[in-house]
Amino acid sequence: MKQQAAAAPERRNQLKRAGPLQGLRVIDAGTMIAGPLAATQLADFGADVVKIEMPGVGDSIRHWAPLKEGRSLWWKVIGRNKRLITLSLSSPEGQEIFRTLARTADIVIENYRPGTFERWGLGYEELAKINPGLVLVRVSGFGQSGPYAKRGGYGTIAEAFSGIPSFTGFPDRPPTLPGFPMADSVASTFAAMAAMFAVYNRDHNGGRGQEIDVSLYEPLFRLVEAQVIGFDQLGIVKKRQGNRLAEDSPRNTYRTSDDRWIGISASSQRTFERLARAMDMPELIDDLRFVDNASRCENDVALDTLISQWFEKRSASEIMALFEQADVVAGPVLDIRDIFADPHYRARQNIVEAEDDDFGAVRMQSVVPKFKETPGEVRHAGRALGADNHVVYVGELGLSEQRFAELKSRGVI
Repeated sequence: MKQQAAAAPERRNQLKRAGPLQGLRVIDAGTMIAGPLAATQLADFGADVVKIEMPGVGDSIRHWAPLKEGRSLWWKVIGRNKRLITLSLSSPEGQEIFRTLARTADIVIENYRPGTFERWGLGYEELAKINPGLVLVRVSGFGQSGPYAKRGGYGTIAEAFSGIPSFTGFPDRPPTLPGFPMADSVASTFAAMAAMFAVYNRDHNGGRGQEIDVSLYEPLFRLVEAQVIGFDQLGIVKKRQGNRLAEDSPRNTYRTSDDRWIGISASSQRTFERLARAMDMPELIDDLRFVDNASRCENDVALDTLISQWFEKRSASEIMALFEQADVVAGPVLDIRDIFADPHYRARQNIVEAEDDDFGAVRMQSVVPKFKETPGEVRHAGRALGADNHVVYVGELGLSEQRFAELKSRGVI
């Protein structure tokens, strides 16, 4: 907050953090993915993020595969750009130290099961008494209220509950879940966005913070767009159609002669006509089955068969060269090996090298999105457990060396 940002200018100037969030102080009290990833996004853009982990154990993500020499590479990404301390939030002394940390924070992020922070005396009402400008972001499976609030909520459960798998996959196969923690990742983005909405409101409308309730399933549910109103007004229940869409044809991935795949989306009449001409099949344009998008959707199987047959006779590179020349909207399906070699990824610097204490340097995704004037950056990968304990507890909170050693010996820090 503005008043607090001015309270410790020397410390914050010493940080010399790049990005538009320089001067913003965040306490990352989350675990695993959703809460910590929201904090990572803020750290990427220059916020001073202090990550709290359980003494002697650390965040569970530290033990997730892939592992190299027993160290989690996942942690290197989600723990990047953060200062790391250990603190037992379940102990009274740890809770008191947490309140001291919260006094100078702009944002606290937590993703424990609802009621846990209240049980520890760290709920929003308690924290707001000592820091009225604090923004508390709470991420949970089903939210802080409602009949399912107390349920455990992992990303997979939220993805299923959002309804998305019910229309994702092929009609003759089971509902398909994403091959990455989509619910956590999307919720973290909404959480980071909401936190900054609240900071703006605080700084421009009276100086008070607020509590933000982010569930894992609701951000996904928000993304289904027209399905709610479609069911409300027309009773439409979207079904699994593989890679096709009921509203868009042709829309699919097609196998090439060299066993690659290319995605096509040509719902507008102009893009479809460019596709037909590029395939040297202009007769498709006047074919009554494909004369407009509605007709193409009704006859999508026949159209897909014709397109698939054309693709099977040509290589991916041949097709992409032809389509680029004809301005056809298409793109190859890339795996991570392809991405590392792709010139556009390279030109956009989507993969960057980060300093790492264990392996010297590692490569990971860059900061998204790109700011022209105040860009974010990856300053370092996730570091060792408690790497900043002494700096924070002794250097910033003013604990004596004796008190620091005592708390460490008893497992409080």
